[in-house]
Amino acid sequence: RKLFFDTHVLVRLLEDNGFTTQQSEVIVSALVKITNTNLDMIYKDMVIKVQQEIALQQVMSHIGGVKKDMIILEKSEFSALRSENEKIKLELQQIKKQVMDEITKVRADNKLNLNLEKSRVKELNAQQDRALTQTDRKIDTEVADLKTMLESHKLDNIKYLAGSVFTCLTVALGFYRLWI
Repeated sequence: RKLFFDTHVLVRLLEDNGFTTQQSEVIVSALVKITNTNLDMIYKDMVIKVQQEIALQQVMSHIGGVKKDMIILEKSEFSALRSENEKIKLELQQIKKQVMDEITKVRADNKLNLNLEKSRVKELNAQQDRALTQTDRKIDTEVADLKTMLESHKLDNIKYLAGSVFTCLTVALGFYRLWI
């Protein structure tokens, strides 16, 4: 450790201003002890460069791990959404096919009985049209709900990604500030 003042010059200055040699030496000794104690406290709080680099590497590896976890989570969540979306599409297609099959059956039956039951056929057609309209509305509603849910998940993922990026930047800037 180096002191940044000359103790001998300070002793002489105190002697020139009316202190005895012994008083001057005691005052200078006290100042040296105070300075050393302050330097000890400062050195205690300081980190050596090697420790700082190790900590930085640990943080960077942790950030890399978090990035990997986020990518895996994002991929798995999107794949789960895609697979569920595909399942729902298949179910919708099956329902449409069933509805179309039912409509075809009903129309075939109605054509055979057309001469006997014209009034009944008109009523059935009206009911079938309402059922088809309701089914179309349900399908449209389900598709709109799915789109809304997909957009919501996309926005959530973007928020998490932005939060993670800002967190990483904050940590990096914190270490950068500590570094400087």
